[in-house]
Amino acid sequence: MLSDMKLTISRESLLTPLQSIAGVVERKQTMPVLSNVLIVAEDNVLTLTGTNVEVELVARVAPVHIDQPGRITVPARKLADICRALGEASSIELALEGDRLHLRSGASHFTLSTLPAEHFPNVEDEAESFRLELPQEELGRMLDATAFAMAQQDVRYYLNGLLLEVDRSHVRTVATDGHRLAMSHLDMTTDCPEPRQVIVPRKGVLELARLLEDVQSSVVLVIGENHLRATVGAYTFTSKLIEGKFPDYNRVIPRGGDKVVLADRVALKNTLQRAGILSHENIRGVRLNLATNELQVFANNPDQEQAEDALPVDYQGEPLQIGFNVGYLVDVLNVVDDEQIKLTLANPNSSALIESPGDSSCLYVVMPMRL
Repeated sequence: MLSDMKLTISRESLLTPLQSIAGVVERKQTMPVLSNVLIVAEDNVLTLTGTNVEVELVARVAPVHIDQPGRITVPARKLADICRALGEASSIELALEGDRLHLRSGASHFTLSTLPAEHFPNVEDEAESFRLELPQEELGRMLDATAFAMAQQDVRYYLNGLLLEVDRSHVRTVATDGHRLAMSHLDMTTDCPEPRQVIVPRKGVLELARLLEDVQSSVVLVIGENHLRATVGAYTFTSKLIEGKFPDYNRVIPRGGDKVVLADRVALKNTLQRAGILSHENIRGVRLNLATNELQVFANNPDQEQAEDALPVDYQGEPLQIGFNVGYLVDVLNVVDDEQIKLTLANPNSSALIESPGDSSCLYVVMPMRL
């Protein structure tokens, strides 16, 4: 029987892009075809596509030997799991016979169900309004520095994503969930005629960050009216954008705080994490007491349990008591990679501004709590 599609490929060439695509494909789907990967073998090129309608990832796969061109969709995770379970350096033959895809490798033979390629949703092409090229490691750094502060399933849907802002002289990422804010920027000439702001949804941000490598080679971002497209090596990633107006982050950044604390970042993180063990499970509150060159940390919970801890800091101002969600502070200390951390405070009711003394490209704001 003549195959409707037939190709031969090495396990490694197929597995790497399949694992990335399986990450995009959601486990629970409204449409069965969304659990599948689209396989297209044409013009001596193999492309694999996965989507959850919000984000799409296309991988161009090489090297591949195509005996018979064709296109079909098969369950993405099952195909990835089979490839992972095969021996290293094995050769894989894929052959579409009727409505079944046969995968053969050595003595192994698997038969997978398929759905027609025509059922697979396409991300509509749209006119690009702006194109930007920057190093992968720089974009990765900016996403890592800010993505943790995105909201999850907030009714203010524009907070469930990350603001990407571009103007003539910089690129900036900003995320906030209403209780904290993270901002990172990169100074670069962009040729952007007028400032652009787009909101990339949470899933898009996390999948894009996974594609980026810590290398100098560039990623090309194309910003359209409703989509952001990124080309990274052999991958083309597309995400829908969130409609809506992102909050004015400049109004959130506290100005004029007169109480400046310098602390060892790791020591502060460890102290907060120890005290946080006995904080209230839901609100995670800890109280900070600042005095000359000392920071005390207190926590308690409804079971009448208490934690007290302290560490030396560089601080010369007036005494101050202020409460915070310990998780929000620790999240910031996890993404800053300086040895020191600088906290600027004003009073018990104003937000903390947290920065790295050696790196002005990122800043963080955490709202206080009444305890």
